[in-house]
Amino acid sequence: MEAVAKLINNPRTNNNAGSPRKARLVIDMIRGMDIDKALNALRYTNKAAAEPIEKVLRSAISNWEQKYEMDPAENELYVKECFIDGGKTMRRYLPAPHGRAYRMRKRTNHITIVVDSRKASDVTATTEQEGDEN
Repeated sequence: MEAVAKLINNPRTNNNAGSPRKARLVIDMIRGMDIDKALNALRYTNKAAAEPIEKVLRSAISNWEQKYEMDPAENELYVKECFIDGGKTMRRYLPAPHGRAYRMRKRTNHITIVVDSRKASDVTATTEQEGDEN
């Protein structure tokens, strides 16, 4: 009774610009929240990582709607699981004194969000009944 969002073809953002450490500050805020509260928190958070996280959350909600064909407001959706993984690190070089070069690391991250219904038993019962009818 859960829907996962990641963002490429199946929602999970891969190689999203920004360091994973900074994005984890935002994702820790919404873990376990109802989706309405989580969306409001992301909308009014003054962090650059909030925008792609909001996109992934909206995608997870949409995936849940399509998978179970139910209204998310009635089923009390919440953020069941969310995490940030480190992505590829782009390496660039900056000129340094005495002909040397300093390495600059541009970090990326992967965002994964899982939403689920607090009324999981109701969702299971309805999907099982629909499967029995076919």
